[in-house]
Amino acid sequence: MAEPGFAIDHNVQFALDGNVAIITLNRPEKLNAITPSMSLTLTQLAAFCNTCHDVRVVILKANGPKAFCCGSDIKALDTYQSPWAHRMKHDHCDAIAEINKPTLCAINGYALGGGLELSLCCDIRVSTRNALFSAPEIKLGWVGGGGMAVYLNKTIGASRAARMLYTGDPIDADTACAWGIVDELFATQEEMLLAVKTLATTISTRPPIAAQTAKLNMRAAVNMPLDQAVRHERDLRTICFYTDDARGGKAAFKEKRDPYFLGE
Repeated sequence: MAEPGFAIDHNVQFALDGNVAIITLNRPEKLNAITPSMSLTLTQLAAFCNTCHDVRVVILKANGPKAFCCGSDIKALDTYQSPWAHRMKHDHCDAIAEINKPTLCAINGYALGGGLELSLCCDIRVSTRNALFSAPEIKLGWVGGGGMAVYLNKTIGASRAARMLYTGDPIDADTACAWGIVDELFATQEEMLLAVKTLATTISTRPPIAAQTAKLNMRAAVNMPLDQAVRHERDLRTICFYTDDARGGKAAFKEKRDPYFLGE
């Protein structure tokens, strides 16, 4: 298995379990608040996952019983030398959103501000029942900068997004599930992580090119007008249909055996 060729901040952990990459925020004593160094590591790990052939699925999770992530470390915001330096900082939310493999997020406890944004950058989100979600930036005098308004609007609709953005008040896990921020709730963190790893393993057995193409297709469905998105889907299907994996899948179906996919 390939390994990242760069130093990883000690507050972020990385592991490869088969074809599943696991990125773990590991600063529980600070509610996994993200420092500039952690942000750089997340950006680098996202790029590594994009180019590593061994990675087929990515799980994003966090250590600790209280929080998935409470956003950026506010004290670290004072270290930027100018507004421009702050604007041009490493944007880990963009990096996670641009991972070209399927991404799963396991949320335990608080997902606040940038932590909520980070989770919304993933394709599939689940949480424990003790999770709490909010966009509290307005209470401090600013707004989110990692795509909060965009992702909330597309995930839960304009009215509900406006409620969260304008008040900064939290919603509980049951509400988040009903609104579509997460699609499944679990009683414990252990139960959630087992389910996420099982789902990730299942996805990792699917043809890698088809899985990545399905992600491109999902993005097109959200971002393109209907007629363009349908044409784009047909183009993507044509590309997939003539891969070695697709030929192998058809042969396996005809021969009534399990297929084996190489990502070619």
